[in-house]
Amino acid sequence: MPITDGTPRKKVTTSHGRYYAERQALARRKKLRRKAALIQLMRKRKGAAAIRTSTIRVEKAHISKNEALAILVGTQIGAGVLGLPYAASKVGLIPALGVLTGVMLLMLATAFIVLKFSAEMGGAQMSTIANRTLGKAGGWLMYLSIFIMSFGAILAYIAGMGSVFASLFGVTDTVGAAIFWVLASFVVYRGLEASGKTELIMSYVMLALFMGVTLMLVPHAELSNGLYTDLSGLLSITGVAIFALGCHTIIPDVYKGLGSYKETKKVIVLAFLIPTVIYAVFMAAFLLVFGKETPEIATQGLELLYGHLGRVIGNLIPLLAITTSYIGIALAQQSNTEEFVKLRKPVAWALTVVPPAAVYFAGVRNFADVLAFAGDTGDMLAFIVLPILMWVAAKLRR
Repeated sequence: MPITDGTPRKKVTTSHGRYYAERQALARRKKLRRKAALIQLMRKRKGAAAIRTSTIRVEKAHISKNEALAILVGTQIGAGVLGLPYAASKVGLIPALGVLTGVMLLMLATAFIVLKFSAEMGGAQMSTIANRTLGKAGGWLMYLSIFIMSFGAILAYIAGMGSVFASLFGVTDTVGAAIFWVLASFVVYRGLEASGKTELIMSYVMLALFMGVTLMLVPHAELSNGLYTDLSGLLSITGVAIFALGCHTIIPDVYKGLGSYKETKKVIVLAFLIPTVIYAVFMAAFLLVFGKETPEIATQGLELLYGHLGRVIGNLIPLLAITTSYIGIALAQQSNTEEFVKLRKPVAWALTVVPPAAVYFAGVRNFADVLAFAGDTGDMLAFIVLPILMWVAAKLRR
């Protein structure tokens, strides 16, 4: 029996002991890495493809609050804004402002729902959230809603560009639409997309142009032109407002970039307030000048006030806005179909750009009304109905 005086003794590690200890530690690290890789693979297989409505993306791992705000607002700004004044002219200024405000508050509430679920699921995309809360049907419902929205938007853009080409180049609307569709669809097929950052810059260029046009209209405004009420056009202004304020699909990316639920929530509030104020001013300026005679593509009304200069400016703005929006939405939808439905690129491209063109050439040609259809169906389903269904399903499970 060993003799001890009660003094604690340190364990001495031999060279053999150190060797085997290091090997055991290395084996444990390898096992942990394999386990992490397996978990990641399972998550990938379980998650659904990210479904998008534009090519704007968060391209950095970490972003500032100003960058987050720019991305959200940039996602909202697009050719849809051009249809707001015409839709508002169907109801009058006061009802239009009321509808725009009500739609903004409702979509802000559903944006908070998307943010909450995404934060709880580690930054999951809307398609993944729909799959996890509503099952496989939820993912397909999400895809269907974005498909309908994209279909309506592309159809409206073809109709709008037919009018623009007719005004600028003296061709018929049908010929102008055909030329635009062939050229823009070729760009989509070739995948010649601008980067998300470039599209973001273009959104802000358009925003500056919209504000410039508003200033051009102010000297000609008369309050009496917009002070009337006709509730028969409520569905139209509601649809266009929903279309113009949608940015829900980019919220999970913004949350991951900021890394803070509270900060993202504050940014989302500003991201809905700022465009709503700008839209309201833009819409009011046209109604106070043109009233019930507001053109389908609002800026084309500048020709009546400024002659040839107004015709050029009034058509160049939609030329820029509609072309970039067409390419962005078509590329996003083509990608959705490739990834979610697992179709080859030529088939996905054809499903994206051919059906809207066929409907246009069959006779459906009203720019603002088609935007309203897209907002009242696809956008409403994706950005209002679906988030509410996900929230209800989660509540019932608890």
